[in-house]
Amino acid sequence: MSELRVLIVDDEDYFREIILKKLIDKNIDAEGAENGTKALEMLKKQDFDVVVLDINMPGIDGIETLRQIKISKPEVEVIMLTGYVSVEFGIKGMQLGAFDYVMKPVPMHELMDKISQAYDKKMENGP
Repeated sequence: MSELRVLIVDDEDYFREIILKKLIDKNIDAEGAENGTKALEMLKKQDFDVVVLDINMPGIDGIETLRQIKISKPEVEVIMLTGYVSVEFGIKGMQLGAFDYVMKPVPMHELMDKISQAYDKKMENGP
């Protein structure tokens, strides 16, 4: 999975940094963004295979960020993170083209499995 590029988008600095460190420790090329606006800017300049996207963020929320990602980069697989936000938002994300959604706090092995599955799907559909 060394070619895999992941963008973690979450406004909780501690959570985002922990996930980034664990991905980098597994030799996965990962970067972070603290909000939807920053994530969309990064996606314009760089290619990512998988985006792990928090739904509840200030400014542009995860649902709107997902909508814009799917318009500009439909090939990017997106995994939605839901915390105390209703599961309905996770389902809404799926309807908008998200690969899957997971509840926070998510065990790292579960998140890694989802990222791997999303990457495999992207590769099956062509890079």
